[in-house]
Amino acid sequence: MSVEHLTEGSKKPEKAEGKLRLYSMEYCPFAHRARLVLLAKNIPHDIVNINLINKPEWYKDVHSEGKVPALDVGSKVVVESLDIADYLEEHYPTPPLYPAEPLAREQDKELIQKLGPIVSIFAKLILGQEKKSTREWLDELSPHLQVFENELKKRNTTFFGGDNPGMVDYMLWPWGERAGTIALVLGEKLPVADLDFLLLRAWIKTMRKTPVVDSIYHGPEKFYKTVLIKLAAIPPDYDSI
Repeated sequence: MSVEHLTEGSKKPEKAEGKLRLYSMEYCPFAHRARLVLLAKNIPHDIVNINLINKPEWYKDVHSEGKVPALDVGSKVVVESLDIADYLEEHYPTPPLYPAEPLAREQDKELIQKLGPIVSIFAKLILGQEKKSTREWLDELSPHLQVFENELKKRNTTFFGGDNPGMVDYMLWPWGERAGTIALVLGEKLPVADLDFLLLRAWIKTMRKTPVVDSIYHGPEKFYKTVLIKLAAIPPDYDSI
């Protein structure tokens, strides 16, 4: 298992017997999704962290595009966070993270797809790809956040998965954990009204206290440091963040 982020010139670690291997990056939200599901299902695995700016030469043989996450299951390598999550749900069904009822399961999958705009807007904001006021960013995000606020209200449950986190919760959480980064980037919080997104804000606080989330929690400050590294185009030292 690699705790440090492996770079150019490093050797590929030997794979542990009887374990899945997740190729990850400690601060990548997509790899974060995969780690959450592995932990939620208590699946034996090891993690090899990859320095995505200065990748090991051998990593192209694992993932042709050099991205993370990538899950080596022995017979093949599964890539893309949602595909990894679905693979783990199918092959390690306990505890289930999707509802048993087919229609409810499909509704959860459709809801996860609606995360796309939130992820896209968050990336633009954090990486400074567009210059907007806090009000303009909130106006762009709000309709998409409201979808999830409305869903929590309709379900009338603590988590999207009910009394315990489910797949929707774990697929959304990496951006919940990083939400505080927005204020660090913009220098001020988004002007969210006191009564707006009350359920989502409560959800973030409750998710933060769950054992799976807490066990790999970093928080917005560390994530912000990785943003600064990327924007400055300096040799990254992710292991000292």
